[in-house]
Amino acid sequence: MNRFRASHFSVRIWMPACVCCAAAAVVLAGCRRESPPAEATEAAPKTASTSRTEIVDPDHPVVEIVTNLGAIRLELDAVNAPGTVQNFLNYVGDCFYDGTLFHYVAPGKMIVGGGFTADAKPKPAGTPVRNEAHNGLKNLRGTIAAARDAAAGIDNATSQFFINLADFPSFDHRGDAADEYGYCVFGKVVNGLDVAEAISHVPTRDGGGDLVQTPDPPVVVKSIRVVQ
Repeated sequence: MNRFRASHFSVRIWMPACVCCAAAAVVLAGCRRESPPAEATEAAPKTASTSRTEIVDPDHPVVEIVTNLGAIRLELDAVNAPGTVQNFLNYVGDCFYDGTLFHYVAPGKMIVGGGFTADAKPKPAGTPVRNEAHNGLKNLRGTIAAARDAAAGIDNATSQFFINLADFPSFDHRGDAADEYGYCVFGKVVNGLDVAEAISHVPTRDGGGDLVQTPDPPVVVKSIRVVQ
């Protein structure tokens, strides 16, 4: 399991699977699912939302995380973190995050999600993505970064992510060793930082391991979608 360490706390987390090409791509507005039988397709009403795709800003796509405590809107940075952004959008397009938890919170410091189902079961992720923490982006308040296990190597982030609620220079790229390589920032909150802050202050329970500081009552990600 991935162990993510901060100066005053530690948590083990996973992060997105990557098959990253360029981020200048067509992103599905809805989730990718298996096609229904032909007769079902013919019977279904043709609405604007049926099998709809949108061309999003290839450099700075915007996604919205809808939780049971409110929404957080993020502008992703595919210029400086193309592989990490494409990896995240792959999970978004597959509806991977629907019904997952923010499973670790530290009041006023960070919230972590993307790895556990609503009933606190680990959710299998895909292939680790290349770490782009050397991209110059800093772990400042309001940024989103890829979670990884610094003790297990450099390139092991998969589906999990965290939102910084404070500045963490110790998370930035400082060298080429695994424990110095840092955590890749790949976007920033543009709306709903107050929601993220509120999530960080929800009372927690100790479920052990990765769930050592899990919100109780749970904070559930209802969906993450590309909005522009």
